Amino acid sequence: MDAASREEVIARLQAAGAIPIRATEAGYHRLSQFLTADIAFRRKPSTAVVAGFIAQLSALLRAGLPLDRVLEILHEVAGRDDEAKLAARLLNEIQRGRSLGDAMTGESMFSRLCVSMVRAGEASGTLDAALARLAGFLAHAEEMKAKLRSALLYPIIVLIACGISLAVLFAFVIPRFRPFFAAAKTHLPPMTRILLNVSEVVEHHWLHGLIAIVAMLVTGLALLRDKSRRRRWDAWVLRLPLFGELIRKTEIGQWSDVLGTLLKNGVPLEGALTIAGETMRNSALITAAVSVARAVVEGAGLSEPLRRAGVFPPLVLRLVRVGEEAARLDDMLLELGAIYARETDRQRERLVTLIGPALTIGMGLIVAVVMGSIVTAILGVYRLAI
Repeated sequence: MDAASREEVIARLQAAGAIPIRATEAGYHRLSQFLTADIAFRRKPSTAVVAGFIAQLSALLRAGLPLDRVLEILHEVAGRDDEAKLAARLLNEIQRGRSLGDAMTGESMFSRLCVSMVRAGEASGTLDAALARLAGFLAHAEEMKAKLRSALLYPIIVLIACGISLAVLFAFVIPRFRPFFAAAKTHLPPMTRILLNVSEVVEHHWLHGLIAIVAMLVTGLALLRDKSRRRRWDAWVLRLPLFGELIRKTEIGQWSDVLGTLLKNGVPLEGALTIAGETMRNSALITAAVSVARAVVEGAGLSEPLRRAGVFPPLVLRLVRVGEEAARLDDMLLELGAIYARETDRQRERLVTLIGPALTIGMGLIVAVVMGSIVTAILGVYRLAI
């Protein structure tokens, strides 16, 4: 079957009523397997691997097979050694009388989100549907990460190229003119003198500069380990133009998506808020999410604590209030996550579209200033000579 990805093949087969056991990309040989093999010392599988395992588990359960037989099949057909061992461990725990959610608790590859949704599905008797929804959520999260990595690739390459070009310019090109200007014994323009001094520092003290940069980065990371400093830093990041709003929407969109998914699967609001807050990375938003969870535990609704937190946009407050009034909070949160996903995709594309040309233009301006200063100084020397 021709498709853009392995996940699309599985989705088509499921839509056609088939039960996909394994989907493997055609044309594999030893070199491609070596290049695509997982690194041996990686601590745990990627989100895509977890999503694939859960999707297969869900598909086999929907076919009416008992859980122990499903795990036996997954153990037999696993394409990776760690997946086969995982299925065997889960099967062993199930045969000992434990539930699937309890068995997943001891596995590092399953997050609290996965365990909570599986337990909720077991409690409601809809484990296959809960697993299908969980697999879809994990696949969507992995897709968002892949889009972010792809979006950042071009600006990073341009930035590295600019850095290398400037290093070559100041370390090798400009120093070639220093003997000429020294022999001329003439007064140089201020910009030319600054460039010559900078090139001399780069040429003779680049190692010291590199050590100083590394030391500052290490010191900054060490300082950010302090929770109060990290919270102030993250709060400042959220106030940055363009980037701050993008980070806020990305974090809150993911929080809404996780919270709505958990509520959809029957997880209580108090526990769902705790788990959703753990998916955030910005400590200022994490603090706000924790305060909201505490207020809900104390008996408050969700919309009012969100308003008091002061970091959630008006759209979040309005949709949450509508969801509470209509008793459709889970649907409203999922819709909110979808809205923010679309908005962040558009903002990210615009930023990437602007960053690349901006870096290129900035590099061109720097080179123009450098070469203009050198040429101006050379022309000055020739005029004095004439």
